[in-house]
Amino acid sequence: MQIGLVGKPSCGKSTMFKASTMVDVAIAAYPFTTIAMNRGVGFVRVPCVDKELGVKCNPRYGFCHNNIRYVPIDILDVAGLVPGAHEGKGLGNKFLNDLNQADVLIHVVDVSGTTNEKGEPTHEYDPSNDVLFLEKEIDLWYADILKKGLAKVARQVQANKADISKVLADQMSSFKVTEKMMDATIGNLGISKADPTSWNEEQIFKLAKELRKLTKPIVIACNKMDLTNGKSNYEMLKKKFPDHTFISCSADFELLLKMAAKNGVIEYYPGESDFKILTPEKLNQKQLDALEKIQEFMKNHQSTGVQDVLEKAVFEFLKYIAIFPGGMHKLGDKEGRILPDCFLMEPGTTAFDFANKIHTDLGKGFLFAMDVRKRIKIGRDHELKHRDVIEIISATK
Repeated sequence: MQIGLVGKPSCGKSTMFKASTMVDVAIAAYPFTTIAMNRGVGFVRVPCVDKELGVKCNPRYGFCHNNIRYVPIDILDVAGLVPGAHEGKGLGNKFLNDLNQADVLIHVVDVSGTTNEKGEPTHEYDPSNDVLFLEKEIDLWYADILKKGLAKVARQVQANKADISKVLADQMSSFKVTEKMMDATIGNLGISKADPTSWNEEQIFKLAKELRKLTKPIVIACNKMDLTNGKSNYEMLKKKFPDHTFISCSADFELLLKMAAKNGVIEYYPGESDFKILTPEKLNQKQLDALEKIQEFMKNHQSTGVQDVLEKAVFEFLKYIAIFPGGMHKLGDKEGRILPDCFLMEPGTTAFDFANKIHTDLGKGFLFAMDVRKRIKIGRDHELKHRDVIEIISATK
């Protein structure tokens, strides 16, 4: 599971990436600050099971604070996108190739309207243009791939009586399109499966758009909410696009808090609604005023919004669940770490799937599993739930 940060140049995307991962990246107010794709590790929060089990956990990866587990996730910062990217404009081809690695997209939008479609400074730009153009560019990219192979697909269907859903799904497999997904989408749109040569541009585009929604769902991070026009533009976007998900945030504020916490100036944990100043005597008035401004923003928005965006993408859009490996009689590993691991798994994950995730040998010798909290035996096809604690019983264990 990988999260892709996308958006036009100078929308605050690289700041969002650094604020989420604390990886050093180039941040500047000019187009194409990001040329090579950046990779980093962020975190999503999961209520830990340690308190319920009467223990204190020692995570191998991430950390735990006040019984909230911070679980690592992979984040990709993709080069800025401009109109015409699907035709190769800007860094279009590179952007789209990098983009394909992501399972869900966070579209960072400059909701203040202070940058135009090319990322150049301006005033009162309508951010709804950004929402429309990015989706359209990706949809056109999908449509181009479909069109390029459609003639070949039509010949296969007519000559070999091949199933068009299977052939097209194979063609779009790099986008994680499945045969079932393709078949259902074609059916829902009422497009003829018998004669793909009859498909017109509009039908191809609609098919591409629906497939994109399924394979590259988009959460919209309304960045720069702390600037003038941020709030009014945010409300406008929610009314104009009621079927989209918008989350207000300030990547600048999150980054400042992370840096201050790293330097021991404040105590702050990502996603919390406030922070504590530890060394006020070391701060000048300008710094204190800046922190006060951030506190006021967090009071009105419950947080900086950056953590909310990540968690919306993982838990609501991808519907991932967190599973803890554990034992009926022992919750620690051989190093003595208690509940050291927490795995983020796809929805529909079974006990057998989880065994293979931990180690393929556990899958090969799988006998059954135990629900540690309920203290019951479960079979290989038992579907796991969020925050389950599972022990795998295997012949190879």
